Amino acid sequence: MSGTAGGRRRARTELDDVVAQRLRGAGQRVTAARTALVDVLARAKRPLTIPELQRRSPGLATSSAYRNLGVLEEVGVVHRIVTNGDHARYELAEDLTEHHHHLICSVCGSVSDFTVAPKLERDLAVALAQAAHARDFRIQAHRLDLVGVCAGCA
Repeated sequence: MSGTAGGRRRARTELDDVVAQRLRGAGQRVTAARTALVDVLARAKRPLTIPELQRRSPGLATSSAYRNLGVLEEVGVVHRIVTNGDHARYELAEDLTEHHHHLICSVCGSVSDFTVAPKLERDLAVALAQAAHARDFRIQAHRLDLVGVCAGCA
């Protein structure tokens, strides 16, 4: 996203358009609750749990959050990350943001995003393509989740 307010508004409008297109394409409506969830996730720096989403979007009922996140996941707007923590975490689908990977704490279930240098990402893609080819598998995308212990739990 651009560093200017106009650039952020333009990117936000483009995101709203893509979300609306995906929802309508699946026969779903664009609702205030779904828009609020997308807005919170678009501003988040990391994947969020439903309680975290509710704190950032007051008035969002738990049942509504689960139901609407399920719809947003089905239409490819939201990606759910399941950890060993109490709650799954949610983020915008990678094709709506940027390619990244996750650090997942096996103790508390926290999830944080990280990226790698472009050359390393290319090398990783080559290695994964070779592994997939050896098994007659066609890659559409990849996700790398590193599971370990975060600094807070270490």
